Amino acid sequence: MYRIGQSRDIHKLVEGRKLMIGLQEIPFTKGELAHSDGDVLVHAITEAIIGALGLGDLGKHFSDKDDKYKDISSEYFLKEVKKMLEKEQYEICNIDSTVLIEEPMIGKYIDAMKKSMSKVLNISPTQINIKATRGEELGYIGRKEGIEAMAIVLIKKISKIIKL
Repeated sequence: MYRIGQSRDIHKLVEGRKLMIGLQEIPFTKGELAHSDGDVLVHAITEAIIGALGLGDLGKHFSDKDDKYKDISSEYFLKEVKKMLEKEQYEICNIDSTVLIEEPMIGKYIDAMKKSMSKVLNISPTQINIKATRGEELGYIGRKEGIEAMAIVLIKKISKIIKL
């Protein structure tokens, strides 16, 4: 059985915070305003996986009202959804995602993002696609006020081979 999940995450960009995208710290003058480290890409991917499993959303499992998650690395969320996948006996087929940010240009960091996230999820970097686009000076993205990520994930039930 195959299942699909999708999600979107948005954070305001503010001075005095690190810019974390795909488990990579990106040099920039602003970062995400968030309870955790604010990694929008990991948040979107994590929630897409939770959705594909039919287990609710990110906030249901990792509330931003819980001090346990204050400033936590979003790598923790990926590790936890990996456990959820294993418990439900599903595996990731592929992830397709888009990051919307006016500045900085993040293209040169995409391979490192794929490598870091694939290591945590125990999948090949080729199973993760990351696209980046700008706001072309339109809206909150174009005005450099925020960052957004969208993700869709396809998972499949792990087939059990019966040995005779």
